[in-house]
Amino acid sequence: MAAIVGTLAACGSVPLPPDSAPASAAPVISARLPPPPSFAAAPAPSLPAAAFDLDPTGALAADTAPLPPPLLQGRSRWLAVRWSELPGFADDALHEAWNAWLKSCERPGPAFAALCPEVRRLSIAGAGEQRDWMVQRLQPYRVESLQGPGEGLLTGYYEPVLQASRQPTRGYPVPLYGVPPGVGQRKPWYSRQDMETLPEARAALRGREIAYLADPLDALMLQIQGSGRLRLTEPDGSQRTVRLAYAASNDHPYRSVGSWLLQQGAVRDASWPGIKAWAAQNPQRLNELLWSNPRTVFFREESLSELDAGFGPRGAQGVALTPGRSIAVDKDSIPYGTPVWLASSGPMVSLQRLVLAQDTGSAITGAVRADYFAGWGADAGELAGRLKQPLRLWVLWPKP
Repeated sequence: MAAIVGTLAACGSVPLPPDSAPASAAPVISARLPPPPSFAAAPAPSLPAAAFDLDPTGALAADTAPLPPPLLQGRSRWLAVRWSELPGFADDALHEAWNAWLKSCERPGPAFAALCPEVRRLSIAGAGEQRDWMVQRLQPYRVESLQGPGEGLLTGYYEPVLQASRQPTRGYPVPLYGVPPGVGQRKPWYSRQDMETLPEARAALRGREIAYLADPLDALMLQIQGSGRLRLTEPDGSQRTVRLAYAASNDHPYRSVGSWLLQQGAVRDASWPGIKAWAAQNPQRLNELLWSNPRTVFFREESLSELDAGFGPRGAQGVALTPGRSIAVDKDSIPYGTPVWLASSGPMVSLQRLVLAQDTGSAITGAVRADYFAGWGADAGELAGRLKQPLRLWVLWPKP
């Protein structure tokens, strides 16, 4: 799923910098863990507290039980903490995160499957009931690297919305491809430069064109994000909106074009707007910029229903992403479907909220590392393209 462009987390696909590739099955949690036990509508009337045996005096005040021992999970160490450590926990509009949690319950991991019926019932509860239930059922753990405490990094990704043509024209010359033959068998496949210069690579791509864009930098951005929406003009002149979802990559490493510009001493602003400004001033070096990132992404076209349009693309967990409430993580540190408390403050945004780990990306590595799904369109792109600030994370894991 960032300030120096070059990585969707992408999307289950998938991230700025996210250049995410789809993930495989969620990692197995440490044996010491307990066994498996938006944009949402306004919350409906609250369920009675008795339905969940809630503490009528306030669950937070009763959070005095002995804390469990630390847990090791992949590249991270989890340290149990009190709920009071979570900044902003009493103030978050939890109902906005509940749709994301319901999405995770479509494909829950073993640790959360038993809780999903209660998660579904709580979708009509008020924030107080939801908060008390979380305190009763879940234990927060602060996520740290194996080297010890420290802040991590939050970046952002989004779903671009672009004008496109089904056929190549003078105004739309840049192709977007489906998966060509040989991808996955030959690793790595042809690089970005090879695809534009080698006859054998061009032959393999022939007939795999899905649509055409006006700007090669927009095509690069779509590949970096891992998915996007196209306002597509068909050969008969009709128009419709479709989604291009991540299908495969050429298995080359991701290289940030923003970092390349910084190394060249060409820019000080390596945000996406800064990169576009440099390209407009240096058209003779555009291919050099594009080829500095050998990685490319291939897509599949999906229809976009009115319901689908209210959510993002599917992330690596296999569920649709929720703007502002889904994050991409290092799947070896935080399993997919885990509710996470996120805290980050910086020049772009201040966040203290419940999110769900539902995606990953090739640039999203390390214990305290997340890519924030900002949504789709220009405003989301502006946030995602500049978001790069300190991060703290707490996983919310089921109690035994």
